[in-house]
Amino acid sequence: MLTEKVDCEMEMLARHLLVLKCVVENEPIGIIKLAEETKIPSHKVRYSLRILEQEGLIAATAPGAVTTEKTRPFLRDLDSMIDEIVNKVSNLKKINIGR
Repeated sequence: MLTEKVDCEMEMLARHLLVLKCVVENEPIGIIKLAEETKIPSHKVRYSLRILEQEGLIAATAPGAVTTEKTRPFLRDLDSMIDEIVNKVSNLKKINIGR
């Protein structure tokens, strides 16, 4: 379906944010503990950690994932970024296709 990819991306974003939240609240934290805390399979946690590390929001350390200097500014701006997404989605409803 046309909207499936967006739906999958939103689910993945939610998972990344949940993993980030857990890192913020429990750093340093490893994959096994993250999987237990979030109820997300470890292979998906590992992927989310990789994405968060690529974005510079976490760093891998021997004891586990920790936040970086980029984490707080990202979290501070997160609500406005989500608001932008909500506005874009809301504008989709304005496209009148005769339904």
